[in-house]
Amino acid sequence: MALRGFTRKFRPVELLTDEEVEAIHRGTLEVLWKTGIRMEHERALNLLERNGCKVDYHEMRVRIPPALVEESLRKCPSVFGVKARDSKNDVMVGGNTIYFGPFPGMQTVDLDTWEPRTATRKEFYDGLTVEDGLETISLIQQYTPYFAFEGVPPVMAMSECMAGKIRSSAKVVAEGYANGSEVFTIQMAQAVGAEAFVPCLPAPPLTYYYDAIEAALRGVEAGFPVRVVDSSIHGGTASATIAGAIISTNADLIGAIVLLQLVKPGTRIMVSDFGFPQNMKSGSPAFGAIGSSLHSAGFNQMWRRYGVPTSNTATITSSKQIDFQAGYEKAISALLSTLSGASLLQFHGAIYGELTHHPVQAILDDDVAGMIGRFIQGIEVSDETLAIDLIEEVGPIPGHFLNKAHTRKWWKQEQFVPRAADRLTYPEWMKSGKKSCLDYARERMEEILAAHKPTPLTPGQEEDIERILEEARKYYKEKGLITEEEMATYRESMNSPDYPYG
Repeated sequence: MALRGFTRKFRPVELLTDEEVEAIHRGTLEVLWKTGIRMEHERALNLLERNGCKVDYHEMRVRIPPALVEESLRKCPSVFGVKARDSKNDVMVGGNTIYFGPFPGMQTVDLDTWEPRTATRKEFYDGLTVEDGLETISLIQQYTPYFAFEGVPPVMAMSECMAGKIRSSAKVVAEGYANGSEVFTIQMAQAVGAEAFVPCLPAPPLTYYYDAIEAALRGVEAGFPVRVVDSSIHGGTASATIAGAIISTNADLIGAIVLLQLVKPGTRIMVSDFGFPQNMKSGSPAFGAIGSSLHSAGFNQMWRRYGVPTSNTATITSSKQIDFQAGYEKAISALLSTLSGASLLQFHGAIYGELTHHPVQAILDDDVAGMIGRFIQGIEVSDETLAIDLIEEVGPIPGHFLNKAHTRKWWKQEQFVPRAADRLTYPEWMKSGKKSCLDYARERMEEILAAHKPTPLTPGQEEDIERILEEARKYYKEKGLITEEEMATYRESMNSPDYPYG
């Protein structure tokens, strides 16, 4: 189970007919050729023009011919490996395997008042320890668990986040980019002999800002895989119709794919759907809406046609609490993404949108991921599992299967037993304090924090990580992006007993 992901044993759910898939594909090609993509990066425009694209330098718009699109998609590996700092945690992305990872929040949330607040450094590292200790988590993605924590200047948030992941987990990692932070996060991964997904985010509709392209190019030059993430709002930055929104998403993502395959043919790319319908009453994204799942299912089917692994990140909720709404919105979207063929699901720990995250939620999500994983592994049919001879041996009542070696062998393989669910009988539940799943999840969090010890860095690796962080601090200080006051607070936080490194 665990770090190797779950293998789907049956055909993914398909919502679109072959004719509908081709109609969306033709529409995508038409948008890329007639409307084009705005790319605010001169090097990218020059390269695309030299390879047959029509480029308007004044508008920074590139129109990509269909033949180049098809050729670039063929160059993308359909299955590829990614190295963790501990080789036993390496992953093989694509095919019929699904991996789970946490989803970030900008802040933590108080479990009594449900009010969000900035996490402390200890809470940040505790959150990573929990994620490292959960068996269904295989990749720890960008901004996880929180976008930052107390005492850290905003410009250092991603570098500190990457350092935390590398220190606290030997699983596959990723980090975001801003103000050139990818330079330092790439160096950190290289310092521990790992790879990291480097993200590239278009700005819907049909636009790439300079920093998105520059981060992706740096990732490619380092030999790292790139995750291209589209975050359109249906009815706002994309069509309100699901089919039209899929075309916009496809076009957004393919713009980067064409560029990166021209830079380095065979570059490992994962595409990600992070789209939501717009709440037309408030204007905010409708997190947890079933329209997101329909979009992701159609998206997954289209990209299976293209042979490129997919990630779905719409598995979050509009609820502000760990409650019934959060449970059904997250579980339904996660199940539908998995059944429709996603390769990676960012799921664990998220509560409201990208704004809040909590390790207790991640523990509850671990049970959901385990249940979904068990389902997609399907039913094993063999002479032994058919159990015809055993059924003959047991016969009618008073015969039973409880004392059979077959039962002892198979029940743990056939069943999935959740760790934070209430499975007691009513009398047992009443005698044991009437605990809820939230109570059990809190207890499990404390157990993980007490017992789980992430694989530590070597002293030399830790020195390299701290050296790279110090280089980043100096770089941003010299650029005027960290004030004297911020730096003083930052240094003071690093002298805290809660600061475990340095």
